[in-house]
Amino acid sequence: MESQYDLIIQNALVFDGSGKIPNQEDIAIKNGVVAARGGSLTSSGADAKTVDASGKWLMPGLLDIHTHMDLELELNTRLEEVVRHGTTTCIVGNCSIGAAYGSQRHKGEDPILDCFARVENIPKNILERCVEKMDWTDSAGYLKHLEKLPLGANIAPLLPHSMIRIEVMGTKEAISRQPTEEELKKMEALLEKGMEQGYIGYSTDNIPFHYLANEPNTDYKIPSAYASHEEHKRLLNIVRKHDRVWQATPDAVNRLGTLRRFLYTSGRLFGKPLRTSALTAIDLVHDRGVWKVFLQLAKFLNSWIMKGKFHFQVVAAPFMLWAEGAISPIFEEFEATRSLLACDIGDKEGRQKILSNPDYIARFEKDWYDKKIVSTFQRDLRVMEVDSCPVAEWCGETGQMIFDRLRKFQAGDTSVARSEKEQTELNKIENGVSEARFFLHLLKEYDREIRWHMVVGNDRPDVLEKMLFDKNTLPGFNDSGAHLINLAFFDGNLLTLQIAQKDSLEKVAVAVRRLTKEPAEFFGMNVGTLDIGAQADITIIDPKELRDYDSVTNRKMVYREVFDAEQLVNRSDNVVSNVFIAGTEVWKKNEALEPLGKTRLGRHLTFHGRPNEL
Repeated sequence: MESQYDLIIQNALVFDGSGKIPNQEDIAIKNGVVAARGGSLTSSGADAKTVDASGKWLMPGLLDIHTHMDLELELNTRLEEVVRHGTTTCIVGNCSIGAAYGSQRHKGEDPILDCFARVENIPKNILERCVEKMDWTDSAGYLKHLEKLPLGANIAPLLPHSMIRIEVMGTKEAISRQPTEEELKKMEALLEKGMEQGYIGYSTDNIPFHYLANEPNTDYKIPSAYASHEEHKRLLNIVRKHDRVWQATPDAVNRLGTLRRFLYTSGRLFGKPLRTSALTAIDLVHDRGVWKVFLQLAKFLNSWIMKGKFHFQVVAAPFMLWAEGAISPIFEEFEATRSLLACDIGDKEGRQKILSNPDYIARFEKDWYDKKIVSTFQRDLRVMEVDSCPVAEWCGETGQMIFDRLRKFQAGDTSVARSEKEQTELNKIENGVSEARFFLHLLKEYDREIRWHMVVGNDRPDVLEKMLFDKNTLPGFNDSGAHLINLAFFDGNLLTLQIAQKDSLEKVAVAVRRLTKEPAEFFGMNVGTLDIGAQADITIIDPKELRDYDSVTNRKMVYREVFDAEQLVNRSDNVVSNVFIAGTEVWKKNEALEPLGKTRLGRHLTFHGRPNEL
């Protein structure tokens, strides 16, 4: 006799995504969906599998609302670096760039490489392999492509503005002039068609340091940055009409312009609110009051005065940013180092040429000490901590500690050198060198062999918690799949749960809702619940392991065969006990199971509506 259920997960403390207090109950799964919930469930058939989750937390699979996994997906449908942390749904096509229109290689232009190599710090040789897989040419073709893939995690694509501009105008024209009326109508038609096809939303980008990577475009930003207010307004009116989501990255320099754009969310000004998910509320180390401004702005936009539907995304971790020499997105923000990022990651010779130029050195030194220049890169050796370097003694030290010892060494106290190697390296540095030139020396002498990091923000736990649980934010902006050697926030969802765990089970229930049902309903996706009949995407967490988990010490550089390169990742071993996608177990005991990436379990998610919006 056929079993009544395929699987029963027993004795778990169940957080169902509603925000309600959890209950201990069993979950039964049949044909990939939740079939029953309750106490002491049993199956009428003998072949039903059981999983004992005593002492564990069970919840819907978690959502990551800001990823760039659309590129890795073309090489590796397993996406195990998100699944291992309990994430079962990824939104892609963020920051105005993505794969919705295929490679878009026309007339010698190479938009995927041009847009992703610098903006998301993905090496061109990896991007090239992704592009080779792209055999579709329009947004309908992309959805058909996703439908054929053996997806692990669910994938929900946005339509990206820069790629729409390129599709209509070509890269060269999209960065050098405004569209004609005919071209703008074509953009509107492409976006309208995408909304009709079911894309969950549309992304734009106005970050002032997102530059293109291919010659002759390296002094130009990605196309979305050049759109006029009128262009934005006309395209966003289509998104508003279909009640989809606008994912926005603002221009932090032009604050009035950013405010003007954010006003597009207003239902009072435009007759109907525009759902807006914006980057990013952050507690910046160099600007301690700005996080309050973000929350106050979001509160105003959602008030009865403006009637908006707006949230900021928040990274649930100290924002630690790594660099290999000059290879770090933070250097796009500082004009004097931007030219170094225009060189491909493997172009050491190009960087050496720039760093050897006396005019460049003088300009860099002038900008280093110019207090009028505001950038996230703080130009402070005290915040630069060395992780690895040919000089073993420098590992774990700040740049300031090394520089202070250099001064003593050059003043005649050679005993400060702790080895022949350190003495040799200190002797290479120009006598009486300034802090700025010392920093440049490190970049030139060691290039990518000196790996270091700095904390950009979110280093105050009390402030971070306030941002994460503010009603005008959502946990997000993990940027999974981008900045392969610079960032690792794959475990961002777990960190939100960990912060809540320190408070109470009631707050954990709220955190689960904010990681599942709440974003699913905001974006119009049919995921994030344990309702009867819902696809059985389930994450099981060991609360004791979660309590003791240290994200910072568990960030590691690992070789990933799929990229043939190293990547900075998180290893939350033992925190996530099991992950199920469509009722199939894909993760257990820190290992991906065979079905992941071999069998189509996840779905490509299109707009599902919002019948039970919070």
